[in-house]
Amino acid sequence: MHFRKAIEEDLQAIVRLLADDELGAKRERYEEPLPECYYKAFKAIVAQAGNQIILAIDGQAVIGCLQLTIIPGLARQGMKRAQIEGVRVDQRCRGKGVGEALFKEAIAIAKSEESGLVQLTTDKQRDDAHRFYNKLGFMASHEGMKLIF
Repeated sequence: MHFRKAIEEDLQAIVRLLADDELGAKRERYEEPLPECYYKAFKAIVAQAGNQIILAIDGQAVIGCLQLTIIPGLARQGMKRAQIEGVRVDQRCRGKGVGEALFKEAIAIAKSEESGLVQLTTDKQRDDAHRFYNKLGFMASHEGMKLIF
């Protein structure tokens, strides 16, 4: 297994992963051809400094992904934060260390970018994900809130 930044040709595989669970199936549109909204969003991610999709690759297959965004800030004496979103591991590869290795890669990138912390949000319904994040050392230190339009 190795890691790399996503390119546009990876979008089909990424959206397949995002849609491949109970919550994602309700949120995503994994279809052929892939809806244009995904291409537009990917182009915006690539264009923004400090924003990337990291892939876990086994052979030629995309088996995991996450979005890592480095956020400059004034709070905490100008500390940068790393935000992780859109975490998925192929169902066939879960429990095999893929997610942990993917997070270690993202954390190493965040440290190399001089981020002072890594933060993420996770749906309250994802009990397995909560256990996984706790095992990696993440703490539920804040209450997250969203305003959806």
